[in-house]
Amino acid sequence: MTAPSALPILKSGHMLGIEGLSPGEITALLDLADSYVVQNRAVDKKSGLLKGRTLVNLFFEASTRTQSSFELAGKRMGADVMNMAVKNSSVSKGETLVDTASTLNAMQPDMLVVRHQDAGAAELLSRKLSCSVINAGDGAHEHPTQALLDALTIRRRLGGFENRIVAICGDILHSRVARSNLRLLAMMGARVRLVAPRTLLPTDIDRFGVEVTSDMREGLKDADIVMMLRLQLERMGGAFIPSPREYFRFWGLDREKLAYARPGALVMHPGPMNRGVEIASDIADDLDVSLIQEQVEMGVAARMAVLDALQRGRA
Repeated sequence: MTAPSALPILKSGHMLGIEGLSPGEITALLDLADSYVVQNRAVDKKSGLLKGRTLVNLFFEASTRTQSSFELAGKRMGADVMNMAVKNSSVSKGETLVDTASTLNAMQPDMLVVRHQDAGAAELLSRKLSCSVINAGDGAHEHPTQALLDALTIRRRLGGFENRIVAICGDILHSRVARSNLRLLAMMGARVRLVAPRTLLPTDIDRFGVEVTSDMREGLKDADIVMMLRLQLERMGGAFIPSPREYFRFWGLDREKLAYARPGALVMHPGPMNRGVEIASDIADDLDVSLIQEQVEMGVAARMAVLDALQRGRA
């Protein structure tokens, strides 16, 4: 597949969230990401599109998939990539986020990928720095490139989003993945359901404009995609669930619950997984049902498309 003729340009110069993107921009990004899937499956995976550009990964929270895929994306496009070890930096001595970013800005990077525990951190940096800022997750707010890779995975399997039912299940309250996905999928014509215990739903859930239920069987009924979420125990300051065992009994995905979805329904999870808590291992490892490994592959392609669009906007 060749690169699409209508190449996306992110006019803001940043990728801060799904909110603010148009359906046309999302489609163009997905089309471009499709071309990078082809490139990544070739023997020679590298291009010189970002030759001479510098990409900095600044992760204040632990990450395996997101950080490594941004690093791989940048290197495959010819960029110089620096992974900043936050624990060994001046941040550990009390330096503020803005001071750290200003120090990096003085080194003239072209793109800064940031993950931070506070909502709005990426947007703040975009106003302070001269380079492009990419939000790799800010608190429980947004994780836009995860939504793009999930959308790419769904579109490649199902052909599109119109009238498809996507059930997003689990810890909605603490999930930036859920927020970015429901925005993107609803915008592209999918029917989105949120499925979670009441204690793990935001108090302002009504403003999202999607279906909501606490019953897994009701939520999974006729679903084309079942997207499970990680139970984010590190963000929970109180008793949000009775116990992991009870959580799995009522809201964990097993074969019995999956049977309520449409025949041939596919399962997703952004990772890392808590097996036996959010999802049964026999489902997670079943390649006829699980798209989890495919999501990882699509992550590199989707992030390459974002880097491509950003550099084009600043060329």
